[in-house]
Amino acid sequence: MMSEKELFRILREKLAAKMQENYPEINPEISEWKGEEIFAFQEDLLVRAGGQISEKWFYTHIKSANPSLPRIDVLNLLSRYAGYKGWGDFSFRNSHANSHATESQRKANKIFIIVPAIVVGVLAVLYFVFRIYSVHEYHICFYDADTREPITENIIEVSLLIPGESPVSYLCGQDGCLSLKTDLTTVRMVITTPYYLTDTVLRVLDRYSRQEMIRLRPNNYALMIHFFSRMNVKDWQQRRDQLNKMISDSAVIYQVYSTGVGMELFTKWEFINKLTMPTTSLKKMEILDTKYLGDQIILLRFMQKE
Repeated sequence: MMSEKELFRILREKLAAKMQENYPEINPEISEWKGEEIFAFQEDLLVRAGGQISEKWFYTHIKSANPSLPRIDVLNLLSRYAGYKGWGDFSFRNSHANSHATESQRKANKIFIIVPAIVVGVLAVLYFVFRIYSVHEYHICFYDADTREPITENIIEVSLLIPGESPVSYLCGQDGCLSLKTDLTTVRMVITTPYYLTDTVLRVLDRYSRQEMIRLRPNNYALMIHFFSRMNVKDWQQRRDQLNKMISDSAVIYQVYSTGVGMELFTKWEFINKLTMPTTSLKKMEILDTKYLGDQIILLRFMQKE
């Protein structure tokens, strides 16, 4: 229930509204009334309700910052002026009206909270359902651009370039293929493998045909070094001449140990000597990376498998 002071505040608002019926130009805020406005209210109160209040009373109970509650006889007079039978009638009708308004407000507030929550919940469910059904698995395989054969038994690294994110890297299996789950319709990939040229591929994925084939161009120098390390050639000088043309005099060449700890640097001719020495360990050499300047290798990384 409302307090009497709160009811009196409402009564003051209704007094001002009643005055505006005959004096539409009067200030709607009763506490702002002065001189002539107070006098006009005294006259109207006498005519409509048959009672009077003094100007001192008005300043004490209306214009005061923290007005005290008037006597019950004055409250009855003011309530009759506002259109009620008395203070009791005014209190009853406005308390219950406010209770209904408060309850309606509470219900409205619940609606404003519950309905958006339901909408957000439904949208969240729809979003997750969409994600589940929009994610597809694609089977991406790589083949040699010259031989048209699948590239197997090679280290093939695929870096997926996603806008606004760091690259995501995947390693293909020994069959030279990669299983990729994504909801993207277009993917940009950087493919890196020792015996083929690094390439950036833009692919539009077909959700109805999820088999993708991508061709890679051979890294001929890397393949040649790989071939030299395994072939049994009698003309060692010819092999050395070929390697001399392929590798820059300032090339940086280093061996990465299979243990992952440490490395060993080679000069150009130390590496050529290693390749042209007829030892069985050459067959276990794997090229990891090569970089070029023009037609010559300027950086080479390799590993000697145990």
